Amino acid sequence: MKFRFAAHSQCKILEPDPESRKPNPMPATILDGTRIAQDIRNEIAAEVKTMAAAGVRPGLAVVLVGHNPASEIYVRGKVKASEEVGIYSEKLTPPESSTTAELLAVIEDLNRRDDIDGILVQLPLPAHVDAKKILMAVDPVKDVDGFHPVNVGFLSTQRPGLVPCTPAGVLEILKRSNIPIVGREAVVVGRSDIVGKPAAMLLLNANATVTVCHSKTHDLPVVCRRADILVAAIGRAGMITRDFVKPGATVIDVGMNTVTNAAEFQRFFSGNPAGSAKREENFRKKGSTLMGDVHPEVADVAGALTPVPGGVGPLTIAMLMFNTVKAAKMRRGTRVPELSRA
Repeated sequence: MKFRFAAHSQCKILEPDPESRKPNPMPATILDGTRIAQDIRNEIAAEVKTMAAAGVRPGLAVVLVGHNPASEIYVRGKVKASEEVGIYSEKLTPPESSTTAELLAVIEDLNRRDDIDGILVQLPLPAHVDAKKILMAVDPVKDVDGFHPVNVGFLSTQRPGLVPCTPAGVLEILKRSNIPIVGREAVVVGRSDIVGKPAAMLLLNANATVTVCHSKTHDLPVVCRRADILVAAIGRAGMITRDFVKPGATVIDVGMNTVTNAAEFQRFFSGNPAGSAKREENFRKKGSTLMGDVHPEVADVAGALTPVPGGVGPLTIAMLMFNTVKAAKMRRGTRVPELSRA
């Protein structure tokens, strides 16, 4: 909701601006992340086939410590995606009792192996393990998560390196959906090292004017309403309502939240197209549903919007595959053809 300042002798009173309540003439275009991710996977599969003909097969090692059910699901998805595009994948499963020193030895071995181009350490690690030390031990040229400070530095100075997968996916959605970036005002809500900061840097590198917001930002809705491109990565279900969105803006929802409370489900989805009979039926069966950081009502205001699920999520794994192929090319570039998208 926009506000006008009404002049008074001692103070300024915020009044709602009716303009912010006007919906778009047409509902938001839904940006299909699943389709875009499949396009990228098809391109990667073609690249891998070309590399294989030159005698090189990109290799990805995933380190999964212990038995975290959610992590096991994520890892299965990554291994399956690797196999589908022709990347060699290897899953290492050290026991949960593994010490920091033991895991460092695993990483050091993978760093030395020439058949492994990418190393991914699935988080979270057990509480007794020094996760930062483990991540720092990954060779930056094999850091397909893009978390190592060397790759962070390359991103900030616009040098070739490996970029965090989810932010890279955000940029792919914008570019492949023909959303203008150059000269546009972008607002990123969230400042995490994994999503918010690298997403802001990528948008800045693409010549957007970028503002990064967080929990301490004053008048957050007012700042967000300036955005032509609004990236929501705050980790709070439905926090971004229509009052945060300029009519016609592109909204990228990075959030992945689980709603389990029936009253909360009704608050978010009742009377909204996103709260369809199918979603309600699934909620009754499973007792939960996934939603992003963006309230479903934003579809009435935004010009374009990513859904949850089916938006940014599929791009994360697709960009992991892309990073693995890119890492192989960077490590063995003299022996493989130039990658079309590296």
